[in-house]
Amino acid sequence: MLQMTTYGEDADDGDAGRPPLLIVHGLFGSGRNWRAIARRMARLRRVTTVDMRNHGDSPRADSQSYADMADDLAETIGALGGQADVLGHSMGGKAAMVLALSRPQLVRRLLVADIAPVAYAHSQNHLIAAMRGLDLARIGSRSQADEALSASIDSPQLRAFLLQSLDLEARRWRLNLDVLERDMALITGFPEVEGRFDGPSLFLSGKDSDYVRAEHRPRIKALFPNARFAKIPGAGHWLHAERPRAFIAAAEAFFNA
Repeated sequence: MLQMTTYGEDADDGDAGRPPLLIVHGLFGSGRNWRAIARRMARLRRVTTVDMRNHGDSPRADSQSYADMADDLAETIGALGGQADVLGHSMGGKAAMVLALSRPQLVRRLLVADIAPVAYAHSQNHLIAAMRGLDLARIGSRSQADEALSASIDSPQLRAFLLQSLDLEARRWRLNLDVLERDMALITGFPEVEGRFDGPSLFLSGKDSDYVRAEHRPRIKALFPNARFAKIPGAGHWLHAERPRAFIAAAEAFFNA
């Protein structure tokens, strides 16, 4: 079972038929990355974040395939009551799509944040190499870790994101770097899937991001016939972190429609 954190357990959702909201993070992330957004959205409903397999405090496993990640999410939704609205970003968005396509009865509404059901050419193994390159026995503070990472990662925002998965006290990464590196082609790819999801879907992207392009729309519409598309101005791939208020407003408008 994935590590779960639930917010707003006492919230009055105003609609007995509205299921909980499940938030699914992306590669190298964890549920804690979504804590501020989950708390804000939990004013009106129950919101649950998860740590995906091989991330955070969830179990370590020997696979990072989307079929296995979708199985994990199905088990989580079963524990939440049997149906959920699902919001997934990047890798989490792909896992959420595979879940909705393979088990549509578990998903009421689906929001996919800045990712498409296609294979991408880029690899993130250079970031794994950077994390592995840190001599954790010599790192005494997060600022030292940040300085060490800066030799191979220019972006302060990206370094801060990765360092959220560093357990300084235990001197280890809260990531199964071996499996993530080995299965990187699966993560950046997208499996051959059958079926389609006819429920309401929103593909929400950052206007400055190129992850969801015009040529992806026919593929999206074939799998998600009721998909709608929207962009958040002034945001890139990390749209929820760069424009959190606009992201929450768009997500709540969609899920509460």
